Amino acid sequence: MGSASCSFDLRLQQQGFGPLQRWVVKTVQLNVGKICNQACHHCHVEAGPKRTEIMTKSTSDRVIQLLHQSVGIEAIDITGGAPELNPNFRDLVEQCRCLGLHVIDRCNLTILLEPGFEDLGSFLARNEVEIIASLPCYTAENVDKQRGRGVFRKSIEALQLLNGLGYGRSGFLPLNLVYNPLGPSLPPPQAKLEAEYKQHLRDEFGIEFNSLFTITNMPIRRFSEQLIRIGQRELYQELLSQNFNPETVEHLMCRSQISIGWDGNLYDCDFNQMLELRTVDIATLWDIESFDSIAPQRIVTGVHCFGCTAGSGSSCSGTLA
Repeated sequence: MGSASCSFDLRLQQQGFGPLQRWVVKTVQLNVGKICNQACHHCHVEAGPKRTEIMTKSTSDRVIQLLHQSVGIEAIDITGGAPELNPNFRDLVEQCRCLGLHVIDRCNLTILLEPGFEDLGSFLARNEVEIIASLPCYTAENVDKQRGRGVFRKSIEALQLLNGLGYGRSGFLPLNLVYNPLGPSLPPPQAKLEAEYKQHLRDEFGIEFNSLFTITNMPIRRFSEQLIRIGQRELYQELLSQNFNPETVEHLMCRSQISIGWDGNLYDCDFNQMLELRTVDIATLWDIESFDSIAPQRIVTGVHCFGCTAGSGSSCSGTLA
């Protein structure tokens, strides 16, 4: 793989950085299960309707207990699968809001239209939950190609529903969209693409949203398998490595975030979680007394980390530089 075979840690060293470390935990990202009502081609979680992994109430209760004992946490970022399919999702949201935490729901939009979830949007609005929703394009052809037939139409309907509740029209109810490329390429400039999204969705569907986050596809799990099928795995890894941007390193999300798996295991980021790369020294929620006690700590890295540092960088909140 050429330069891609050079480890990420060595690249950091060559650029004058020391080993990657977490400074402080401000965000707890919680994967509450892999069950989903969709099965997207790019999904690094490999989520889908047939997955059975799900966070139990005892594990989510342990999260709440640790949040009570932590003083530095600002936000809890709930993801999946479709996190709303976890039966403890609403209780978790309400308890986090009672603690004064900012709550983020990584929503696939179509879950809002599933039978039994008709009041989900109202629940999220009532608790002032930020919604970050995947919409990989503003055209039906591209979205359905990546996420399944009919997903674009349902996503538009869900976005209109959220707008009707005040999402995307008020700072109290932020609605942010996520773009990721269809294939093995880096995302285009975030600001330019956001302007295109806003104009198209407003003109065509009357939809408003706050921000667009561009995220680089990680060469792991389902997307990695797709790359192998089309013979692009090594070329894509080389692309990420060649576009390493040292300006992204100080802003990497793993610097201020911890990722918790559905089973209570701890990881430095969501991508490490899917590769089963545990954090150094501590293993589970039951090995710590608070989230404050985790930092500072060396971060486990791999060649996939080039995905977060390529070009303008990539994180769960978009570009980094």
